Amino acid sequence: METRKVQVTGGSTYTVSLPKDWATDNGVSAGSVVEFHAEDDLLLLAPQRDDDRVEGTLDVDGLDNRHELTRAVMTMYVSGFDVIRLEATRITAEQRRIVRDATQGLVGLEVIEETSDRVVLQDLLDSSELSVHNAITRMRLVSLTMLSDAVEALIEDDDDLAQDIIQRDDDVDRLWYMVSRVFRTVLRNPTAANEIGFPRETVFDYQSSARQLERIADHATKIAGLSQEVGEITGETADLLRQLESEATTVSETAMDALLTDDGDEAVELANDARARIPGVDETAREVDSEVRELDPQSAQILGRVVDSLSRTADYGGNIAESALQKAAPRP
Repeated sequence: METRKVQVTGGSTYTVSLPKDWATDNGVSAGSVVEFHAEDDLLLLAPQRDDDRVEGTLDVDGLDNRHELTRAVMTMYVSGFDVIRLEATRITAEQRRIVRDATQGLVGLEVIEETSDRVVLQDLLDSSELSVHNAITRMRLVSLTMLSDAVEALIEDDDDLAQDIIQRDDDVDRLWYMVSRVFRTVLRNPTAANEIGFPRETVFDYQSSARQLERIADHATKIAGLSQEVGEITGETADLLRQLESEATTVSETAMDALLTDDGDEAVELANDARARIPGVDETAREVDSEVRELDPQSAQILGRVVDSLSRTADYGGNIAESALQKAAPRP
């Protein structure tokens, strides 16, 4: 850390010198323009760039495995690269198909150039056009609706509904990757935080909660898959499963209300309410476990996994409530 003494010039203008090493490393010299970004009691300074696009290159020679290549593209995207250059001695047709499929799952990313040895991807969305608030609101709606539908597909033995739920998981994943990208971008670039319109602490709370919603969607997908392994469920077991899903969903809904409200007192009240509901979910889960033990061993095992997923949903809601409390807490 270096310190500088603030001076007054012209009777009313405050001035402070820049560390020479920093200025040299960042190409700042006499006549350069720098940007100031105010964050409460902090003032962040950055060189003004003509082109703020962040470019990255990845060697994909021999990277033909679908999972590995898809993951590589997603990692570059989430890391915040605006232009992603995939290079190899020769890009295979299979690699091109994998890359195109990967871009379908990422918001704003498009293929802008293809040659025999290179595929170039670019994020075509401006950061100011991305709304983290809208993204997590959409994630909330989709993931919790998926959970409710998954339990119905399980009880009613509805394979078509189960398949639809599995497909909807892709929508939640796309939003999750976008939120993660925005989060990493605002950590690196204070200008992006100003454009998005939220303090970086709030973006962190939203990103943490988005992760919980993404996990809820994963468990809904898991239940949808399990629903195809058992027949129709009736009687007390069906009623208890619906009750457990409703209670678990209420925890997450209440926690999300706490996270998204701008009223600090209301946020604390809602978050504490959400956390207080978790023991009731655990009690209902034990009731369902007792009920399913009366079924045949295979059905009992499958429904036990369903109960575990619903219980975890309530726990994820509790994690969202914790983020809401942190967001509502006074700042030091």
